Amino acid sequence: MTSAVIVDAVRSPMGRGKAGGALSGVHPVDLLAQVLQALAARSDLDPATVDDVLVGCVGQNGEQSATPGRQAVLAAGWPETVPSVTIERKCGSGQQALDFAVQGVVAGAYDVVIAAGVESMSRVPMGSARGDADPHGPQVRTRYSPGLVPQGISAELVADKWGLTREQLDAYAARSHARAAQAAAGAFDREVVPITTPDGVVSADETIRPGTTVDKLAGLKPAFAGSPHATRFPELDWKITAGNSSQLTDGAAAVLVMSEERAAALDLTPRARVVASAVTGDDPLLMLTGPIPATHKLLARCGLSIDDVAAVEVNEAFASVPLAWQAEFGVDDARLNPRGGAIALGHPLGASGVRLATTLLGFLEDTGQRLGLQTMCEAGGMANAMVLENLTARAQDREG
Repeated sequence: MTSAVIVDAVRSPMGRGKAGGALSGVHPVDLLAQVLQALAARSDLDPATVDDVLVGCVGQNGEQSATPGRQAVLAAGWPETVPSVTIERKCGSGQQALDFAVQGVVAGAYDVVIAAGVESMSRVPMGSARGDADPHGPQVRTRYSPGLVPQGISAELVADKWGLTREQLDAYAARSHARAAQAAAGAFDREVVPITTPDGVVSADETIRPGTTVDKLAGLKPAFAGSPHATRFPELDWKITAGNSSQLTDGAAAVLVMSEERAAALDLTPRARVVASAVTGDDPLLMLTGPIPATHKLLARCGLSIDDVAAVEVNEAFASVPLAWQAEFGVDDARLNPRGGAIALGHPLGASGVRLATTLLGFLEDTGQRLGLQTMCEAGGMANAMVLENLTARAQDREG
C-alpha cells in the first residue's frame, strides 16, 4: 500500500472577519493564492506536479463561488493544468480536505496533492448563502419538532448538560488568549506566512488579545438569551458570550501531501503522516458534541488510548465544546489546545481544519512529541477526528 506523508504545512495570519480587519482588503482567492505560493516555495515544488488542490470552504457564494481553489491556482500563476475541487463539511471542511488528500494518495489516485482551506468572513459573511431560505425542510422539522436550533443555542445546551459554569467558560477563553499570545512570541513563526494586502504586509495574527482576563470577560452579556429560540429553553442560565466563543475570521491554510516514494525522489523530508481519521454524526440538536463519539471511533480504529497522544486540538467553536470533550476523556489542561484555539486565533470556517493540523504539527515538533489528535465539531451534529504523527519524533525514537 502506498504511504501518504505530509511534507509541509503553512497558514496565513488570522485577520478579524469584519470591515477593516487586517485581511479584509484581500480577495479570498488572492489570500489562498499567496498561501499556495508560499507552500510551494518552501519545498521548491514545481506546481505542475500537483495532481489536485482540495479546498475546504463553507461560504461558497459571492467571491468564493467560482471554485475558489481553481481561481487561486490561476491567481498564483500556476499551470492551467492544475485542477481544484471545493469541499464543504461545515467547520470540518478543511480537515475533510486533508482526509481526502491522504486517502487519494493511499488509493494511488494522487502522487502530489494539496489540502487547503479558505474563508473570508469579512467579505463573504457567515450564512449569506442561505439568506432567508429554510435549509432543513419539512421532514427534518417534523422529526425534530419543534425544530433544530442555531449553534449558539446548542453551545448553551452543551454547557447546561455538562454543568459548565460561566466562570469556567470565561477562564477557558482567557487561557486560550494567553496561550496564543505566548505562541505568537516565536512558536508560530514556522507556520505563518506573510500576506500582502493593499495596506501593507500582514505577518502576525490580529485576533489575539493578550490582556484578556476573566474579570473583563465577565462583563460581556450572553449572546443568545434574546434569540427567537430562547423561549424554548426557560431552564437555561445563559452563559455563552462573544468572549467565550470563536471569532469570525479571515484566513487560509494549506498542507502538502504526497506519496512517500515521491517525497524521497524529490529529496524532501516528510514532517508527518496521518495515522488514522474518522467521521461521525451525533445529536443535531446538541450539534457540537460530535467530537466525543468521533474521538472514541478514531481511537478504536487505530488501537490507541487517549493517553497515547501528547496533545489534542479540539476546535474552540465555543468554550463549552472543548470543556465537554475534556470532561469525557479526562485530558489534563496542559495537553488540550496548548497554543490556544479559535477563541483567540479565530475560526475561518473552511480553513480551520487545516489550520489546526498546521499548529498541532508545529507543537509536536517543538516539543519532540510523536502523536497528536485533532477534532472538529460541525453544524448538523457531525465531526471529524484525526491522529497526526510527527515523523521527526519517530525517527529519533528509532535512533535512540
